[in-house]
Amino acid sequence: MISEEIKGKALGKPSKIAYIANNYQQARDIAWGMLKHELLGRIIDTNEQRLEIRVEPKDGGESIIFLRGWESVENLRGQAFDFLAIDEVAMMRNFWVNWYEVLRPTLTDKKGEALFASTPQGFNHFYDLCNQELTDKDFKSFHFTSYDNPYIPKDEIDRAKETLPPERFAQEYEASFQKTQGLVYKEFSRERHLYDELPEGRFDKFGAIDFGYRNPTAVLDIRFNGEYVYVDDEWYKRERTDSQIADYVKACNFQAVYPDPENQGGIEELRRRNINVREVSKGKGSVEAGIQMVRELFLRKRLKVNKRCVNLIAELEMYSYDDEKKEKDENEKPIKANDHALDALRYFISSCLPIIQRKEMLSHLPNFPSVPDKNPV
Repeated sequence: MISEEIKGKALGKPSKIAYIANNYQQARDIAWGMLKHELLGRIIDTNEQRLEIRVEPKDGGESIIFLRGWESVENLRGQAFDFLAIDEVAMMRNFWVNWYEVLRPTLTDKKGEALFASTPQGFNHFYDLCNQELTDKDFKSFHFTSYDNPYIPKDEIDRAKETLPPERFAQEYEASFQKTQGLVYKEFSRERHLYDELPEGRFDKFGAIDFGYRNPTAVLDIRFNGEYVYVDDEWYKRERTDSQIADYVKACNFQAVYPDPENQGGIEELRRRNINVREVSKGKGSVEAGIQMVRELFLRKRLKVNKRCVNLIAELEMYSYDDEKKEKDENEKPIKANDHALDALRYFISSCLPIIQRKEMLSHLPNFPSVPDKNPV
C-alpha cells in the first residue's frame, strides 16, 4: 500500500514527501485519514487546510508529508523531495510533460525516489512506465491483482467477475492492460504504426500546431512524400507564449505550417516571422470529418508515428468517446481531453488526405504510371 511506503520513508529518517492524486479532493478522500491513522503517535502537527502532516522519525528530526492534486502539480516546480508517491497515474492528463518538466527535477537534489501506482487504463503512459525497466535499470515494476489483497473477500471479487464485462473485470480487478473503452482511434496499433527511423527518400517537412498555455502547446514535425505521412517528432510544452511558440516554429524551418485557426494572435506571430501559414478549415462537422480522415490513413497504413512522440502516442491510446452514455449520437464528439497533439495532427491530415486521394485516383486512369511503393508495411 502507498500509505505504508510513505510511513516507512517518513519514520526512517527526516524526509520531504509528496503524495499526489488526480485532484485535491481525491488526495483528501484517499490518503488523508489513512496517513493520520498509520502515523498515529508520531505526528507533531497537521494542517487540515493545506493537507500537510509533520511527523517525528524514529531517530529524531522532522519529516513533512504534502498531499497534492495533479491539477496543481505546477506548484511543486522548483521544490526538492526525497520521495514522491503518485497515485492512479493512468488517469493523469499530460503526464509526460509534467513528469519531465516539473516532478522529475524535484528529485535531483536529494537523489529522491518515486512510486507510481495505478489501475491500468488502456495502453497509455502507465503501460510505458511499467515497461521502463526493460531499458532503464533505475525502474522496477510490480503487478498485483485484487485477489492478492488480503482485505478484500474473494467471493466478492468472484461476484464482480460474474457481472462485469470480461475486459472491464480484467482491467479493474486483475490490473490487466486492455484497450480503452470507446476509443476513437481504435485502428492505431503500436506494432503496425510506430517506427524508429525515417525511411530514405525525399520528404516535404510540415508543421502542425495546436496552441495552448495552461494546456500544452503541441507542435508536430510531419514528413510527407505525397503518399505517406510520418509524424517524426513532437514539441509538447506548457506555459509558452504565442511569441515563444513562433520562435520555436521558425527554428524548425518548416516548408509550411497548419495551425489552429482560432488563435489569430498566435497565427499573427507566425506571420511576423515570415512563416508560411496554411489555412485550416474549422467549423461545424470539421472535428468528426478530420477524425475520419486520420482513421482512414491508419487503416490504410499510410500514417506512421515515430516512437519518440510519447505524448501523441499516449493521446492516441486515451482519446475516447463517453462510454457511459446510454444513448449515442452518430455525430457525437469525443471527450474533450487528451487531444492536443491529436488536434494538431488532424489539422494537417484534413489538408493532406485529399492530395493522397487525388494521386490514387489518377493512378487508376489509363496511361498514368502508378507510383512505386517505396514504403512497404
